[in-house]
Amino acid sequence: MRGQDTLGIFRATFAGASLLVCMSFAPYAIAQQQPSDYALNAGDTLDISVWKETDLTKTVIVRPDGKFSFPLVGEVTAAGRSVAQVEVEITNRLKPLMPEPVVSIAVKSLDGCKIYVIGQVSKAGAFVMNPRINVLQALSLAGGMTPFAAANDIVVLRGSGAAQHALPFHYGEVIKGHNLTQNLLLEAGDVVIVP
Repeated sequence: MRGQDTLGIFRATFAGASLLVCMSFAPYAIAQQQPSDYALNAGDTLDISVWKETDLTKTVIVRPDGKFSFPLVGEVTAAGRSVAQVEVEITNRLKPLMPEPVVSIAVKSLDGCKIYVIGQVSKAGAFVMNPRINVLQALSLAGGMTPFAAANDIVVLRGSGAAQHALPFHYGEVIKGHNLTQNLLLEAGDVVIVP
């Protein structure tokens, strides 16, 4: 009987210690899952306002060069930056002109955050990523592949000009759970080609 009591106490102690270890790692696991701030892209539409300054309320579209113009501030680079970073820049540029400016930016549309799926899919075209998606999800958005698709020869084109490179995607391997790193998160401007 005493042996069973000792075993029961050991099990309870071990379970409690395991719970503490899991709880101590929980914040780390949660932090690892947090998505990073959205990086603005050319084509995104922003609503910008400065508190108590009706003349400084404007809707802007991030131009293909990644910039937009704003009254009293001039050209602001937005592409590749978070909303918070752009707010800080506009605030800092307005400080010499007015006391304590409060700048607010809301992303009105994510038209710049698009990927493209072309080739042997049911619905080829451009798709807005909200949130970010991987290759399998992009194929699903495109209605799946046609019977004529070369599923193991899919390519993701990333970048532009000389910096452009092709990333292979072998559908057959991924659906079997092999080489899952191929099922990468897509970035704005990526083109998924299904031959």
